[in-house]
Amino acid sequence: MESSAVTGCVHSFQSLGAVDGPGLRYVVFFQGCPLRCVYCHNPDTWAFAGGQQVTVGEVLEKVRRCAPYIKKNGGVTLTGGEPLAQSDFAAALLAALQGEGFHTALDTSGAAGLESAAKVLKHTDLVLADLKFTTEEGYRRYTGGSLARTLEFLDLCRTMGRSVWLRHVVVPGLNDGPAAAARLAELAKGYDNVEKVELLPFRTLCAEKYDALGVPFPLKDTPPAGKEQLAPFYAALGPLAAPAK
Repeated sequence: MESSAVTGCVHSFQSLGAVDGPGLRYVVFFQGCPLRCVYCHNPDTWAFAGGQQVTVGEVLEKVRRCAPYIKKNGGVTLTGGEPLAQSDFAAALLAALQGEGFHTALDTSGAAGLESAAKVLKHTDLVLADLKFTTEEGYRRYTGGSLARTLEFLDLCRTMGRSVWLRHVVVPGLNDGPAAAARLAELAKGYDNVEKVELLPFRTLCAEKYDALGVPFPLKDTPPAGKEQLAPFYAALGPLAAPAK
């Protein structure tokens, strides 16, 4: 099968995104995710059923229309959902994009087998790695995933020489405080390919999506994160810390 005919399931597209990598980005939201993070802002991307089936060629056509705006300083970002859950489609799409001179970024939790991740990373310029929690207990309790698997993915990124921006949502009462900040800083500083850590304060703007889906939002009574919760992270991370755009 020609790479342009490889199909995948996509939730939606954003033509000119400004928060998922450097510059203006064309953002492709994949359908389906193996995790169930309690603070997820995109619960409508969880199910692997649904979405729209598209080919690599069809996505390329959409991206090309935005080339004048994104090609010089921006690029294309795959997010979700979880792009690594559709590794064949993600790899084929990124390879085609690189072939046409687009900068490529992968926004991922790393929740996939290393073989699947490697074939996608082969065509990835920048990894936006979502580090959910800094303890195995927190990961399993609040995401259903594993910190160990994410660390294996980060090790693979380092081995393959891929630049990484870590992303970390700070949630009051779940992963905030000086001890959590120190663990995050120690982890981030252990990777020489981590260029920065984007600190994302928890917000409840996604509550309406949960209501629309008829799904309880686990953190509906959790207050938003403010400067008080973020301060220990900025102190521990120093120059690596970067506020979200």
